[in-house]
Amino acid sequence: MTAIEVRGIDHVVIRAADLERMIAFYRDVLGCAVERRVDDLGLVQLRAGSALVDLVAVDSMLGRHWGAAPGAEGRNMDHLCLRLERFDIEALRRHLQGHDVEVSELATRYGAEGKGPSLYIKDPEDNVVELKGPPDP
Repeated sequence: MTAIEVRGIDHVVIRAADLERMIAFYRDVLGCAVERRVDDLGLVQLRAGSALVDLVAVDSMLGRHWGAAPGAEGRNMDHLCLRLERFDIEALRRHLQGHDVEVSELATRYGAEGKGPSLYIKDPEDNVVELKGPPDP
């Protein structure tokens, strides 16, 4: 046994230029419930299964600590992958397109549980979010 055993993702922090728009996307489109707000820090934490997605306003006390807002020349992360319990491709496409979210082609990609169905989308600030289904049998 090693000194470090990773069990899973605890949280992902995304710096947001438009905090309320980002909250609406992760809550209304992806179904993550707002769990905690610390307004004096500019932090909102949303529940994503067993993990959290932390949104930090770039113009807040906490957000200014990390410098300028992300943009075309610089990112705060490559992508966030959310493992979905069910993966009904047609229902997902309808739901996402109903929220004006562009959906990538369906692909099989390797993840924490093996190969399985996967889509890429972007949140309102162009962060890439991978939606991953259960592993293939």
